[in-house]
Amino acid sequence: MRMVDIIRKKREGCSLTDEELTFFVKGYTDGSIPDYQASALLMAICLNGMDDRETAFLTMEMAASGDSLDLSAIKGQKVDKHSTGGVGDKTTLIVAPIVAACGVPVAKMSGRGLGHTGGTIDKLESIPGYRVNLSESEFIRQVNRISIGLIGSSKNLAPADKRIYALRDATSTVESIPLIASSIMSKKLCSGCDCILLDVKVGSGAFMKTLPEAQKLAKTMVSIGKHAGKKTVALLTDMEAPLGLAVGNSLELWEAIELLKGGGDPTLTSLCLELSAWMLFLADEGPLDRCRETAQNVLDSGAALQKFRQLVEAQGGDLQSIDNLSLLPCALYRREIKAESDGYLVRMDAKRCGIASSILGAGRERKEDDIDYGAGIRLERKIGDQVQTGDVIAVLHSNTPEKFGDAEEVFRGGLRISQTPPPKRPIILGTVK
Repeated sequence: MRMVDIIRKKREGCSLTDEELTFFVKGYTDGSIPDYQASALLMAICLNGMDDRETAFLTMEMAASGDSLDLSAIKGQKVDKHSTGGVGDKTTLIVAPIVAACGVPVAKMSGRGLGHTGGTIDKLESIPGYRVNLSESEFIRQVNRISIGLIGSSKNLAPADKRIYALRDATSTVESIPLIASSIMSKKLCSGCDCILLDVKVGSGAFMKTLPEAQKLAKTMVSIGKHAGKKTVALLTDMEAPLGLAVGNSLELWEAIELLKGGGDPTLTSLCLELSAWMLFLADEGPLDRCRETAQNVLDSGAALQKFRQLVEAQGGDLQSIDNLSLLPCALYRREIKAESDGYLVRMDAKRCGIASSILGAGRERKEDDIDYGAGIRLERKIGDQVQTGDVIAVLHSNTPEKFGDAEEVFRGGLRISQTPPPKRPIILGTVK
């Protein structure tokens, strides 16, 4: 078998066989296939696409290229949730305790933020002492004991994806739906879960800018999950504006804890309850309506908050910072962003908000960059709110005040105030099963 023949075949729009896909993944992972040939194949895939069988098999080969997490020793149906990335997305910090408080085990590996999107692990590391690295045996014991564990990945998961992802970024083949789907799902298939709920973001702060694009990606990922024998559902959710009222690691953690304590933004609450209900449904906890009721009950009773406290304690975090949020990292300096005219706030661009937060120190452009856990943006107004000149729309937080000018310029570039209120946009835009 020759790589040049595989490239030519896909260039001509033909489907690749399982054997050809195996040859490519193994050869590129072990270095026997050079970058220039892999790049040519990726471009051919980007231009001509892949069918469902090709995409599913490519994903499973990428998943099989490294380690996997064996969670078979954990009792019950293990359900995982994956977001395709957004701004202010702290749902895992809320949803995981809700689902675990309902008795369904949540054994989740999460990632760090990069670019304008945040990462769950960075938010958890805002808690003094919280350990994101547990051994596999520690992780399994903890989930069997308290039904929840949230850790970073310490395994060599899907190394083929790491190599292919880096090459896609350098060869302008990032936008290919089969390659996006196989990248996401190859890591999910290594995670050891039985069921997968996908939160596919749509809008300016998401990778998928339009609903048709997001629907196509969701359908592809759901098809891969089912092909691999995993119960898989995708919700399409809005990311035109930041989710909730906080962007930045410690600020988002603060907001998540406030929600678990009974407060919080109603839109964020409704999304978290719906995600929780679908996770319970996938784990065979009953009809969807009953799962919604169960999720609401554990949130209202304080059981979800108690489960979050158990998680923090089990992984070495300081419980005092959960009970007294002022002990969490906070920035020394703040700058208010005020409305410059009267009217309705009709636009708050999520991507610009994420970039501004990153400028303030909350994000990283490279994986090795340090972050400022206290930096970020606290929103005082949301889309649809009526404002007057001088009203505070947002507050920038940073330990480096010289960054305020650039961050404010970027943030203001995403704001628009109009004399006419905007149409209401639902947080959940669709479901793919």
